[in-house]
Amino acid sequence: MKSRKMSESRTIQTKLVLPPDTNHLETIFGGNVLAYIDEIAAITAMKHSNRAVVTASIDKVDFVSSAKVGDVLELEAVISSTGRTSMEVYVTVHSINPLKESVRKLTTESFLTMVAMDDDNQPVPVPAIQPETGEEKALFEMGPARLAHRKERFKTKH
Repeated sequence: MKSRKMSESRTIQTKLVLPPDTNHLETIFGGNVLAYIDEIAAITAMKHSNRAVVTASIDKVDFVSSAKVGDVLELEAVISSTGRTSMEVYVTVHSINPLKESVRKLTTESFLTMVAMDDDNQPVPVPAIQPETGEEKALFEMGPARLAHRKERFKTKH
């Protein structure tokens, strides 16, 4: 199976924060952000594997800052490492107030593990990834450490 460049499956989505998306403080509900993150991770993994995927793990989610009504959310996802049938997806969410200076502010970041599935809902092999930029290489090189942490976390829970 031929490997693929990280840039080939990179995905960017933009969403406007509306009043129904927010709480009584007019900041976005964390659950909505999690749904957006899961969606973009799935799209990115499907683009990489050309298969249906399922979410196996959301490893960590850091809510760094909030987004308010009227802000624009910019989500970006990239495959950061691969296993035999799984793909680790790194997702960042930035908020932008388009009525001000349009400064991008990191809102949330997360790592998810997605598994490619065949037509019988069985895991299927995925292509390896090729990092190109310095940022991609750094993300890729830390993949084994994140995998070891996931495995250790799973062991302690079972």
